[in-house]
Amino acid sequence: YVPVKGDHVIGIVTAKAGDVFKLDVGGSEQASLSYLAFEGATKRNRPNVQVGDLIYGQFLVANKDMEPEMVCIDSSGRSSGMGIIGQDGFLFKVSLGLIRKLLAPKCEIIQELSQLYPFELVLGMNGRIWVKAKTVQQTLIIVNILEACEYMTAEQRKQALAKLSGN
Repeated sequence: YVPVKGDHVIGIVTAKAGDVFKLDVGGSEQASLSYLAFEGATKRNRPNVQVGDLIYGQFLVANKDMEPEMVCIDSSGRSSGMGIIGQDGFLFKVSLGLIRKLLAPKCEIIQELSQLYPFELVLGMNGRIWVKAKTVQQTLIIVNILEACEYMTAEQRKQALAKLSGN
């Protein structure tokens, strides 16, 4: 994955270095994230970020000559869904092509899955997906369907989902 300015990605915190966190975003080098790049963060009110945490954010700086820099706030200082992702979900990697397909405005795959089970989903442009459903079993079913979707036609996908829902 090559970081692109404005891309929303899922990073894994690998180190705390002073006021900066280092994140593995799947690129050739680690991205940096300031502790002030969170909604409501101040010198006194720091976010509770630990090594191993998953962070959903976007690239503020991303070019070939500089270390990529991430933030978890938009231009108006709001988190807009970015920040630390919950601990009890499942993180996995897929191709960038599948991510683009899932991020399309009228993505049928996600609409169809949401009729099967309620779940939370975070899609990173770096090919990482985080999923959490009510139970571990439901989470893994959703993960398996998302991974398989890339090579299925719409008809095959509908048949697989029909089997799962018991129709």
